[in-house]
Amino acid sequence: MPTPALKRSVLLALCACVLVAQSMVAAINLLIPQLGSSSLHPSHTELLWMVDAYVIVFAGLLIPAGALGDRYGRKGALLAGLALFAAGAATSALAQNPATLITGRGLSGAGAALITPATMSILVHLSAPEHRSRAMASWTLALGLGGLAGNLGGGLVGQFLSWRALFGAMVPLAALLSLAVTLTTPRTARAAHSNLDPTGTALLTTGLVAVLFGIIEGPVYGWTSPRILTAFAAAAVLVTAFTGHALRSRTPLLDPRVFASPTLRAATLGTATGFFGLFSLFYVNSQYLQGIKGYGAAVTGVAIVPLTVGMALVPRLAVRWAHRPRPVIGSGLALIGLGLLGASTADAGTPYWTYACWLLVISAGTGLSMPALTVGVVTSLPPHQTGLGSGLGTSARELGAALGVAVTGTVLAAHPDLAHGMGPALRTVALIVLVATALVVVGHRDRPTTRTIASGEKRVLSRSSRP
Repeated sequence: MPTPALKRSVLLALCACVLVAQSMVAAINLLIPQLGSSSLHPSHTELLWMVDAYVIVFAGLLIPAGALGDRYGRKGALLAGLALFAAGAATSALAQNPATLITGRGLSGAGAALITPATMSILVHLSAPEHRSRAMASWTLALGLGGLAGNLGGGLVGQFLSWRALFGAMVPLAALLSLAVTLTTPRTARAAHSNLDPTGTALLTTGLVAVLFGIIEGPVYGWTSPRILTAFAAAAVLVTAFTGHALRSRTPLLDPRVFASPTLRAATLGTATGFFGLFSLFYVNSQYLQGIKGYGAAVTGVAIVPLTVGMALVPRLAVRWAHRPRPVIGSGLALIGLGLLGASTADAGTPYWTYACWLLVISAGTGLSMPALTVGVVTSLPPHQTGLGSGLGTSARELGAALGVAVTGTVLAAHPDLAHGMGPALRTVALIVLVATALVVVGHRDRPTTRTIASGEKRVLSRSSRP
């Protein structure tokens, strides 16, 4: 049965879904002062979990959620994710104690884990090969705009409304998106050979949650504290156990041998690198603009809008060079690193427009590199595993984002205040981005040299004729 063509209404509906899901990663950061002084009276640890519960559950469930959509239907997974996202938002809006709010954030994170890979997988299946890069550019733009929308929405709510309004607004918005998806989006063929692999799912999910906990909480408790060392040790054991299980299984959740592809390895590292740099900037941006420049929460949300310019315009140019992804990816990631180096020079006396110029450089780099990286991850896996591939790529994004925040926070903690620590923190992140960029460029191939195809009980490793 032929696959329906991708219509503009479908593209807009799917991009809106991923934008909303991604926005809730960043939005709560600008509400921390209001939540801290609210009637919930959260402790410092509870406040951290209000922020982190969404990201940890979101990133931890992405890979199995993508496989779930491949196996049982991507449109159904998307609608279920929107329902779960709305239920979590309603729980958060009505919370009377910190535990309920944390639970609501976790529920919404689980919904986002279903939404994100399903949207990309549907786009890949509905796009003709010659239009796939353009669709991925739109999806990547929506992902980036989600972070910016979260900053803007969180800032406006933090200055003019109650924190409950942010979560309350997500409920009718999710309902509206569900209606749009129901009316516009066709169902795609299910993957008959996709397997959820309950044992592998449990091992990989708990391993990812453990490593995310260690990364996110490391700057708070100390990288050598027993709690953090235990988390990393548990993550290592669980991921090792998952690898051993997957290599023995006839139908694993994710066959580790797919990473024999240099394109997949490089695209995954590049994806994590881009978001490592971007979320490092997000972490210091609001503190710099509010604490050093003296801007209000709403103005702070607006002040990061220049990041939308490159993300909106540059992908249109990047699509023209889609057949040569390596120079596109290398140039884009290098611009992110150079933009961070420029932003590291900002201080109290720096004019906003100078700072905004560095935001434009970073946004141009993101818009240039991310569509090609997204395509690189998805096309390195068999067509019936696009949802799983999307989950893998988005997991790389969230892990990169968490690492960016953790590294930035750790460097800042070594200095007396933000004014003295912002420059060294951003320079550290920039150098890591530039080193990782070199590794990505060296490892990437313009066309995959290998492709692992899992079908039932057989695995075939095929090689292209290109040396």
